[in-house]
Amino acid sequence: MSLDIRSGEFLTLLGPSGSGKTTTLMMIAGFETPGAGDIAIDGTSVLGAPPYRRNIGMVFQNYALFPHLTVAENIGFPLKQRGVPRAERARLLAEALELVQLPGYGGRYPRQLSGGQQQRVAVARAIVFKPRLLLLDEPLGALDKQLRENLQIEMRRLHAELGITFVLVTHDQDEALTMSDRIAVMNDGKIAQIGSPEDLYDRPCNRFVASFIGQSNFLPATVCGVENDLVVAKCEGVLVRAVTSLRPQIGAEVTLTTRPERLRFADGPVESEPAANRMPVTVTEAVFAGERCRYLLKADNGTSMVLKEASSAAVRRRAVGERIEIAWSVVDTILV
Repeated sequence: MSLDIRSGEFLTLLGPSGSGKTTTLMMIAGFETPGAGDIAIDGTSVLGAPPYRRNIGMVFQNYALFPHLTVAENIGFPLKQRGVPRAERARLLAEALELVQLPGYGGRYPRQLSGGQQQRVAVARAIVFKPRLLLLDEPLGALDKQLRENLQIEMRRLHAELGITFVLVTHDQDEALTMSDRIAVMNDGKIAQIGSPEDLYDRPCNRFVASFIGQSNFLPATVCGVENDLVVAKCEGVLVRAVTSLRPQIGAEVTLTTRPERLRFADGPVESEPAANRMPVTVTEAVFAGERCRYLLKADNGTSMVLKEASSAAVRRRAVGERIEIAWSVVDTILV
């Protein structure tokens, strides 16, 4: 793999277990040595440098706090190891506690803290010595959903305040979309696609990325023609147009994808959008999920699709067995 990480950006390595993301992070940190190639920080190779010489902060999945040391002693440990004078240590410690919103917690021990507070202490310890790069190995994985979502926003705030480069490893797609400037989607030791969260969500380059970032509907189709940057294909007996940068051959079997929330029920003609894709379907499952209703649909030839609709008392709920037409925008249909 080859990867350039921009100075000051928040980059996430996202992928399933075994895709190589943690190994990549460990090689940057210096805990693993690559069999070939080079790793350079600020243009200088760090392959021969041990971890403690790389000026890199690291937050581990299990936080790795010393249980017998107080919060202040844990955070101050890297400063003490670097020979920072006591007065300077106290100043930097106070700054770090303020930054992670834990002022006054210096005298507590890790066992006296919640999981979220322990995570903040681990971050404070990793940034207290002003590293040029902060590596985060699934730091929110052990937290409950609500706390995890709150801390995602906190990490974005920290990144903005510190202005240093963050590299995060996670398998949580929502976490990656929320926190990152760019995401590198990894699969089998390679980068499948890299780009902004919007790029990866709206324009996945292949089926793996489309299925791993969010939820997608995949429609088998046969190419009938190409119009500029659109491909025209027959799908479930109807013509569907999709965005593509490729030039597939007429008659080629392809796969089209669109997101569940981009589909909508079309009870009448969609006069305002004549270019919309349309398809008749049958509702086979209807689930109320709070802010959204989730419908499982089946097309005439048997292809299953999911439609997600915002929940509202003003919106009519669809019944299982109902025969209806769906519509979605051409620009939300991608050939993968």
